[in-house]
Amino acid sequence: MKLIKFLPLIIIVVLCIFFFFSLNNDTTKLSSPLVGKEVPEFTVDRLFNNGKMTKKDLTSDEPIILNIWSSWCIPCRAEHDVLMVLSDLYDVNIYGLNYKDNEAEAKKFIEGLGNPFKKIGVDTSGRSAIDLGVYGVPETFIIQNGIIKYKHIGPIHMNELDEKILPMIKGL
Repeated sequence: MKLIKFLPLIIIVVLCIFFFFSLNNDTTKLSSPLVGKEVPEFTVDRLFNNGKMTKKDLTSDEPIILNIWSSWCIPCRAEHDVLMVLSDLYDVNIYGLNYKDNEAEAKKFIEGLGNPFKKIGVDTSGRSAIDLGVYGVPETFIIQNGIIKYKHIGPIHMNELDEKILPMIKGL
């Protein structure tokens, strides 16, 4: 009977411990089953013209960055400055895949903040992102010869650009 009195306290302590350990999970370290595998087949419309963006665009001897983003995504807005620095200072092809977004808002986002992308595909259904194993936006892939070499979950910060992304690109 006395144990029942302490049951709510025990439940609260267990929930607090669970909550504490869940805060320490770094989602940027989640592995992707597609790393080391080919980019899945896809064809999407392009944002700024009537053309298409396909898997073929991501097949090159040089490393390519594919960034999944949306205009409604606040971390994407924060990351955009880093992508602009990357496109301005380094010789790397950056492609964008606009995820489940309003086309007019996506265009306004790029026109207002600048365009670091060689091409931008529009994934209104989210199917192409799902095939890539995207958890949410932003996510970034480094691809070479059509093979996914690296996946970064969440926004890229300037220190991660120097510590992770650039060394990865230079190492390929």
